[in-house]
Amino acid sequence: MWRRGPPSIARRLFLSSAAACVVVLTVAGLVLTALYRDNAQAALDDQLGVYLRALVADIAMSRDESNDASQLAEPQFDLPFSGWYWQITRIDISPPEIRASRSLFASRLPRLKESDADRDQDGRRRGNVTGPGDKPLRMLEREINAGDQGRFLVQVAATTQSVDRQVREFAVDLGFTFLILALLLVAAMALQVRFGLRPLRRLRRGVVAVRRGQAEAVSGAFPQEVAPLAEELNLLIAANREIVERARIQVGNLAHALKTPLSVIVNEADAEDSALARKVSEQAEVMRDQVKFYLDRARAATRARAIGASADPAAALAGMARAFAKIYPGIELKVDCPPNLRFRGEGQDFDDMAGNLIDNACKWARGAARVAAEPLASGGGDRAFFRLTIDDDGPGLPADRREEALRRGQRLDESKPGSGLGLAIVSDLAAAYGGRLELSDSPLGGLRAVLILPALPRD
Repeated sequence: MWRRGPPSIARRLFLSSAAACVVVLTVAGLVLTALYRDNAQAALDDQLGVYLRALVADIAMSRDESNDASQLAEPQFDLPFSGWYWQITRIDISPPEIRASRSLFASRLPRLKESDADRDQDGRRRGNVTGPGDKPLRMLEREINAGDQGRFLVQVAATTQSVDRQVREFAVDLGFTFLILALLLVAAMALQVRFGLRPLRRLRRGVVAVRRGQAEAVSGAFPQEVAPLAEELNLLIAANREIVERARIQVGNLAHALKTPLSVIVNEADAEDSALARKVSEQAEVMRDQVKFYLDRARAATRARAIGASADPAAALAGMARAFAKIYPGIELKVDCPPNLRFRGEGQDFDDMAGNLIDNACKWARGAARVAAEPLASGGGDRAFFRLTIDDDGPGLPADRREEALRRGQRLDESKPGSGLGLAIVSDLAAAYGGRLELSDSPLGGLRAVLILPALPRD
């Protein structure tokens, strides 16, 4: 999920789900905290409402000063500046007559502003004010008409510190709870993404197996969302093989169609002993070599683009060693190739390339030739290569003539049989597979040919 490179589907799904989870939990936390604050404030308002009704009842029932409203059963109203206050103001006389709880000491409660207060159906107003000591208070007030006793403004207030503390504690507890929940949800989403994308990973392994030549088609049961893709891939693989096979047939047909006319031309020219006949014979041979070269090149390019082809270099080189030992009995040929090495391509192409180079080494060697294959360090992913090195103890090849030797039709020594196409064909075949052919000096004293070819990555 966290590999470098373009963002994967798994990473996108995980990050988007995690971001949505964080947003949802954050919004839920804010909403729940706001609801808890509203509920805590409503509970405080209900408590203040009880005291307010008690004060109003005391005023309604009082006939003398002995029935004092200060007898509320709440010790907080007797403690100076405790944060719990009540105040009764007779507003129909001037100056107003004020009675207050002992907790107010010498202070007075302000009135609620019309713009800052909410009025309920009982005529009570509620809101927030700043009380003694500049402390925030929650206040309820109500005006009552007591008839002969006059008109009164009854106020009850309490500090909001307890509500604020409860809200903070709730927010902290909720935050820790949501954090744990977020971690569990993120872990669940990671497992869900991994489980949900498992069919795609199976599909990828199936395609890799086909490309490596380990399977003929993508097999297995896939979910209905992925099954059509697997079917289309199998159809594409089958179409590719069909195209490759058709191209091989067409190339073979072209080779046979040209072979007979060229042979007739050469035979007719050989029957005549003239300058024109010799020229025709010479050019016909050139045409035959050119046709063979380009047909081999077209056949190699077609095979190089086939899907799922692979070959075993160790088995192929062992067979070549036995064959060339009979063709060149005086040459000591040694082959060293790891058994787990795999060539990613057609086996016939590997035989053509390795066979041409080994044949060339044995042809020029004085007594020994060496063949060694080894894997190269991979650049990552499936781009793996291996190196095939062929050495001989022959006369070698000067550095200034090595590039010329790779050109088609160039024979650097007419004393040896051949058309001069071998190294050129090997170079073009290697290039078709994304590899290359290099010539250098051999430790044995002759020529070293180094062939770089694609390999199947080792698991």
